[in-house]
Formats: sequence, structure tokens, C-alpha cells
Amino acid sequence: MHPFCTGLFRRLAKAAIPFLMAATAPLPALAAFPDKPIRMVVPFAPGGGTDLVARAMGITMGEDLGQPVIVDNKPGGSTIIGTDAVAKSAPDGYTLVMATLAHAVNPSLHKKLPFDTEKAFAPVMLVGRSPNVLVVKPDSPIKTVQDLIAAAKAKPGKLNYASQGAGTSAHLAGELFKNMARVDLNHIPYRGAGPAITDLLGGQVDVMFATAAAVAPHLESGKLRAVAVTTAQRSQAPALSKVPTIAESGVPNYVADSWYGLFVPAGTPPAVITRLNAAAKKAVHTDAFRKRAEQEGLAISGGTPDEFGRYVKAESQRWSKVIKDANITAD
Repeated sequence: MHPFCTGLFRRLAKAAIPFLMAATAPLPALAAFPDKPIRMVVPFAPGGGTDLVARAMGITMGEDLGQPVIVDNKPGGSTIIGTDAVAKSAPDGYTLVMATLAHAVNPSLHKKLPFDTEKAFAPVMLVGRSPNVLVVKPDSPIKTVQDLIAAAKAKPGKLNYASQGAGTSAHLAGELFKNMARVDLNHIPYRGAGPAITDLLGGQVDVMFATAAAVAPHLESGKLRAVAVTTAQRSQAPALSKVPTIAESGVPNYVADSWYGLFVPAGTPPAVITRLNAAAKKAVHTDAFRKRAEQEGLAISGGTPDEFGRYVKAESQRWSKVIKDANITAD
């Protein structure tokens, strides 16, 4: 080869090296993820079912990711306050929200939200589904669903039922019950299941449609008594296996279960979502989480982000019709 050509080739090759390295190197943001603690927002007060599930998952997720997963409770506003904080966070995978049914139904319950639910979030994983449980104090005269219906009809609008917030699965379970049983109950919303259960134990409210995770310890200790579950079939959880469904107790076709799932802000890189999904999936399939889930009747999912996205869309459509037919509003 002519000396001039040889020299030119060498100079071109040398100049191309940085570009080739840049093209083949992994993106720094993805290669390093995560390189700092991750925040998991729980839009409820501490002590409720969502909080307990988030904390149980956070420990194992942190071990898998090599960074701590810190649970950040931001209650209030029918979960909107905490959810909005995530919607406005950087789409880098370092902020997640442990969402519930409220995430899917808030657009139907509220005239205006500070975010567009369909466009502001990206699904990560459906953690699982569980029953709501109609619970009372052990000394309550309400022992069956029919007792509750009779008491409500005897004193329309006088019996109070608690929920962990407007728009939550517990709230909608109560509103659906009112509509299908044709009774008038007074809804008392709280900033989480913990405060609601405290008032139920203290006698400030009469009944509660609570998530199984939130009331499991109180059922086990005998501080609360389960009257019925809201699922189509009886729960397989040891503490609930003998508890009848509301449907079999005189309100045919009644179903109002709850669920937990993780979202990140829209625009989060797909590779980061995949990494978070893998860590979350590993967390829900640990022996410790499986045992806890079994005790509380939580049916573990652990699927893909796309599967969760489709599930939430179907939930939103189903409950939108219920909300409209029952004229339910949170505003």
C-alpha cells in the first residue's frame, strides 16, 4: 500500500475509535442503575395494608438492587397527594408508587386531577389481589351480613362505615354494598387503614370494609371479627377460610376485591422498568412474602409491566360503570 494511503488509513482508524466506543458502550444511566436509594411512595398513612405490603417488598427489592428501598408515606386526598408526587418526579426509576384500586378509579370519582392518570405513569408490576373484609368489633351485635342490612334499614344513614380514604377499594366496596343491598350507610374516610382501624377499635365507627392485609393481625389477636369477604369465592387464607362471602350472604353477584401494584413516572427508560420488575418479582416470590401473602389471602401476581397495564385499564373500565350507575362521587 502506498505510504500516503497507509498513513491516511491509520489516522481515520484512530479518529473513529472514540465513536465506536461510544456506540458500543452501555448508556451510563442504565449501566449504573441504581446507584442511590430508591423511594417507594405509599399514598396512605403507616400501618395499613398497602404500607405493610410495600415494606415487606422493599426489604427484598433493596437487597436485589443493591440499594435501599425507602418507604415514604404520603397520605391524603384519596391517594392523590402521594400519587401526584410520583407523577411529578424525575422519570429515572428512583421513585415508585405502591398503587391500589384508587389509582384506577380516581379519574371516575374526581372531576379534576393534577395529573393525567393514563399518561403520567408507566406500569411496573401487579403485586397481587386480595379480598376486602367486612369487620366489626368482637362485641358488635352485627354478626352477619343480614344483621348489617337489618340494622341499616332500621336506622337509615345512622350507621358509619370506615375506609382508608375516598376512592379506595374499601370505600367502593361499601358504596357497592349500599347500592346492591339497598341500604343507607354513612361513609367516614380516613388517611389510611391504620387510623380507620383505630377508630373502629375505639367504637367511633360501626363497621369497616378493610383490606385483608390491614386487618389480619387484629383478626388473629381477636380484636376484630370478620363478618364477610368481598370476593366471589371464599378466601383461602387460614384466618378467613370459614368466613362467608357477601354474595352468598344475601347480596348475589357482589364482588369488590382489592389489589396492589407498582408504577413509575411515564418516560422512565424501559431497561430501568425491566430491572425494577425483576426485583419486584423476586421479592413477591420469596418464602417470607409468600407466607405472609398466604396468611392474608393475597393472590400473588408478579407478571410483566404490559400485563399490569392491561389489568389496570380493565379495572378502570369496570369500576367506571359501577361508579356511574351508583352515582358515587368523591368531590
